[in-house]
Amino acid sequence: MKARKRFGQHFLSDEGVIDRIVAAVAPRADDHLVEIGPGRAALTQPLYAACRNLTLIELDRDLVPFLRAGFNDAHIVSADVLRVTLRDHARPPLRVVGNLPYNISSPLILKLLTQLDDIRDMHFMLQQEMAARIGAGPGSKAWGRLSVQVQYHCEVEYLFGVSPDAFTPPPKVDSAVLRLVPRKQKLPLVDASCLDEVLRTVFAGRRKRLANSLKSLDMEWQWQSLSVSADARAEQVTLADFVALANQLAEQRR
Repeated sequence: MKARKRFGQHFLSDEGVIDRIVAAVAPRADDHLVEIGPGRAALTQPLYAACRNLTLIELDRDLVPFLRAGFNDAHIVSADVLRVTLRDHARPPLRVVGNLPYNISSPLILKLLTQLDDIRDMHFMLQQEMAARIGAGPGSKAWGRLSVQVQYHCEVEYLFGVSPDAFTPPPKVDSAVLRLVPRKQKLPLVDASCLDEVLRTVFAGRRKRLANSLKSLDMEWQWQSLSVSADARAEQVTLADFVALANQLAEQRR
């Protein structure tokens, strides 16, 4: 079972790292776990030992017979996870775990944000740079559209870093493990599409003054009612300020 470059496969092989991930997840017998990209099942084995309500989603069809032979009580889905709705294959509330291929991390996390009503928490191995972007705060160069979108929906916790030699074959970058927990209370948002539009617009011109970058949305901004300055740059705008801008946009478009 060689790693396939086209699937972005780097199989986790370090027992110490595996133990730390399992300890962070702390699976219980009655949990409903979904593992994305089980690969050679290094992480699957301890998860399966702790919890038999296990759904495995694997894109590489050559790995599916191996998974079925080793985990006959698990529900195995041979599919592209980007085309899967989790509740179609497992009963919520779900706990999602995965050593994510670097090439699908961002689109997958954004997709899962639309399924949070069914998710209790998520533990992901990600490229270090991606993890930094997700967990960044205002004032950081890593603060961007992905940071805001994920943090609007989830509490983000950086757990630990992982070196390339924990994988076979080793990737060329460092990795990190994050915990994402859906927020029980979110800032009131009138229209999610308006938040996405504001984020795309502002971060496309992140060096511009906020007033200049938002001109393209063709509306009269009521800056006196906002806590953010029209002179601020994208990196200085907080999550709450982005939500306020989105709500103002939504209200004026009604």
